[in-house]
Formats: sequence, structure tokens, C-alpha cells
Amino acid sequence: MAPSRPTNELPATLHEGDVALGLLDSTYSPTVMEFCGELGLDFVWLDLEHGGPDPWHATSLEHLLLAAERTGIDPLVRLPDTDPTLVRKALDLGARNVFLPRVEGAAEVRRAVRSARFRYDGGPGDRGLAAPRARRWGLAEDYVEREDEQTLVGATIETGDAVAAIDEILDVPELGFVFIGPFDLSVSLGHPGELDHPAVEEAVETVRSAAVDAGVPVGGLGFGMDDVNEKAAEGYQILHLGSTTGALQQAIGGWLDAFEGERST
Repeated sequence: MAPSRPTNELPATLHEGDVALGLLDSTYSPTVMEFCGELGLDFVWLDLEHGGPDPWHATSLEHLLLAAERTGIDPLVRLPDTDPTLVRKALDLGARNVFLPRVEGAAEVRRAVRSARFRYDGGPGDRGLAAPRARRWGLAEDYVEREDEQTLVGATIETGDAVAAIDEILDVPELGFVFIGPFDLSVSLGHPGELDHPAVEEAVETVRSAAVDAGVPVGGLGFGMDDVNEKAAEGYQILHLGSTTGALQQAIGGWLDAFEGERST
């Protein structure tokens, strides 16, 4: 019997109009990845742009992917660059959901999306056909068809240029989703950290409404569950609930605050 890979549930979730809830794992721990699957989260966001292992270091990423496969959770891997070589590398290691940082325009996004496909937009894709881990080292059946069906490539919209080009970016064939990055967007617009600045809020809404109108799934950061619920009602389909370090800070800080004895620190 030929080996098979677990189904990537994220494409079906988005296609059906449902919401995927996940966590940013800032520990990059296989144990945490596995546990998040047991807890019932839809995805774990592995941010290789701002931290984590070097994406060229195959073993580190493979360990995270192995832990994810055991409990059926889908990693969402943000790459540190839009270079198609990085896209192909991550996919061959076994990632199926990747997204690009700091995109500037549609041509850049199209190159990256095409690099993740064997067939693309009615013509040839630009993904390498070999026998890597994603193919179960050559043993998997229907590899080409399943990978094209199961792979998502998204783009982070976090620069002023990307906001200005949002309609062209959303028109890129087979773009899996766009993810709004308000922090870098605030820097790009000249208001670093001011997420409530009118210019930043307007840019975020421009992207959200354009994506919803275009039928392209949109993702974003949740700032508390009231904000998550509001964003879900506004059409967001990929929502970040928080981070592992944030969850630890909240839990441990609460325990320490509730301690009634004396401490030396």
C-alpha cells in the first residue's frame, strides 16, 4: 500500500466560507505544535520572517511538520522572503500552507504562486518535480494532482505599495489568501505602532473590503476575543488568536498576581 499524507484541511475550510482559528507559536517547539493539535486549533502560524529556524535548515522544519501531522493540525508557514526558491523548498519539506512577507505587487505574487504549482492558470507551473519528503520520497501516489489541490500560497499585505496594488494582487490566479499585517503597515505609512491611526485603519479596511468583494479569503490578527468575533463577522476567515508567549504571560502573570504570600522579587 502506497503511503499517503494527511489531508490539508485549510483549503476546504476557506473554500466553504468557514473560519480557521490559530496560534502564533513563538517557541517553535514540536511539543507545542503537537499539543495545539490536541487542543483543536485549526492551524499554528510558524513565522520564519521574524524568528524561528532558518528555512534552509530542513531538520528543524521537518520536526515541526512531523508533530503537526501526528495531531492533524495545519502549519501556516510565513517565509522570510518571496523568492520562489524558498517557496519550493518549504513545500518539498512538507509544508502546504505558506505565505509571503512584505509583497509589493502582483508580478511578485504571481511568480511565487506559480512556483508552488505543477500546473498553473491553464499552463505549466514552476514547481520542481522530484522525490522529496512531500512526495514520501517517491512512494506517494497521485502526487502532482494532490499537491496542486492541497497547497495554499498567500501574501501578507503590509506595505503602502501593496495596498495601492491590492486589486491587481487579488486578481493573481490561484492566490490562496491575503493576510493583513497592521504593524508593518503602520511603519510603511509613517505611523509606527499606531494601529488606530486613521491612515492605518483606512488601509486595513481597503484590503479587507477588496478581498471580501473579490472572493479571496482574508486573514488578520485578533486583539482579544471580542475583536476576533467582530473580524469573523466582517468576513475574515483566518484569525490569529494570540501567541504562545502571550498565553504564558497571561497565565503566569495571573498566577503571580493571585499569590498572597511574600516573595523576594
